[in-house]
Amino acid sequence: MDVQIITIGDEILIGQIIDTNSAWIGQLLNKHGFRISKIVTVGDGEQEIFSAIESGMNQSDLVLLTGGLGPTKDDITKKVIANYFDVEMEFSEETWEKISKFFKHIGRTTTPAHREQCYMPANVNLLYNKMGTAPGMWFEKDNKVLISMPGVPYEMKYIMEHQVLPKIKEKFRTTPIAHRTIRTAGIGESRIAERVQSIEANLPDFIKLAFLPSLGHVRLRLTGMHESEEELNLILDKKVKEIEAEISDIIYASEDISLEEVVNKRLIEKGLTISTAESCTGGYIAHRLTSVTGSSAYFKGSVIAYANEIKMEQLNVNEETLEKHGAVSEATVTEMVKGCLKRMQTDIAIATSGIMGPTGGTPNKPVGTIWIAIGNKEEIKTLKLQLGKHRLKNIEYTANMALNLLFKFLIDRKNP
Repeated sequence: MDVQIITIGDEILIGQIIDTNSAWIGQLLNKHGFRISKIVTVGDGEQEIFSAIESGMNQSDLVLLTGGLGPTKDDITKKVIANYFDVEMEFSEETWEKISKFFKHIGRTTTPAHREQCYMPANVNLLYNKMGTAPGMWFEKDNKVLISMPGVPYEMKYIMEHQVLPKIKEKFRTTPIAHRTIRTAGIGESRIAERVQSIEANLPDFIKLAFLPSLGHVRLRLTGMHESEEELNLILDKKVKEIEAEISDIIYASEDISLEEVVNKRLIEKGLTISTAESCTGGYIAHRLTSVTGSSAYFKGSVIAYANEIKMEQLNVNEETLEKHGAVSEATVTEMVKGCLKRMQTDIAIATSGIMGPTGGTPNKPVGTIWIAIGNKEEIKTLKLQLGKHRLKNIEYTANMALNLLFKFLIDRKNP
């Protein structure tokens, strides 16, 4: 069966807010075997909403709407739905009682707008909304279902989880869907595709391989849909092993987790501590490391050594090194690691120095030249990057490469 999601609101179309509702609904329904065929966003105009509903009901078995159910004049979704089904609007005593009780509880009085909010299409089946005043609405026509929910995310999520999901699972038969995710870092999408092309070419028709690239890493997702859930899972697991055998050198996880989460597990398992000495990344690597719960077990601190005098004073980088090689050099990041290890008293340290742009480059060191170093008292590994002129992208890419270098540094050492 096909599901279509329609989000309503000019604020989404003009970029004032981001539509997170559709992503959340899609993830929830996909886990339960529902296939999302289309996501549509329309403005607050009557004709736009009507056309979207009409198209959705013609194309899909289930249509989910979010938005336009509030007490203000621009919230017209209910009236448009009534027009679509050619029914009158009727006053809902149940909704009015709930709204009145809610406002009395918080010590406020209702307004005529709140009473107006209680008019519903005559053919509605109301869905209880514990988190707000606007109920969800369930409609049926020709064995198809239209569900309208508030656009406020926490209200929509409550209705979806407690009202909508149980009812649609009871009404509609679904085909099992399963996913497998492989996370990689270090090389691009096209090169990975070349290495697994024979495997992809021989996938059964009910399994698809998707490449989802982002800065510095690529997510491979295998998705299958099959009547037999047991058979589907067996085949997916087999295909994952085949892919892993081809690209084992660039895989950092066989589940959908981030580099910092993987590093978190490794550092805790090995009982190691870490610190960062950051110039061009300005503390972003430290932020990534500490964004994972449990990071206090291994992260001690960071020196944001942006200026050369801070590199010398706080990290003991030699003035001669800076004069001879410059701040953006292998020699400098190597000394930054050594200084950070000593100052922070950690087992491992990461250092970065570079020209993030869009200005500041030279013929010898153009914008996007970045050096990364990671090491302990016994060994220091370095990596040079040559990126573009987009400052924020360069920062994020550098952080991803530094975390990947840290991951490899950790797996290369069986013992602390």
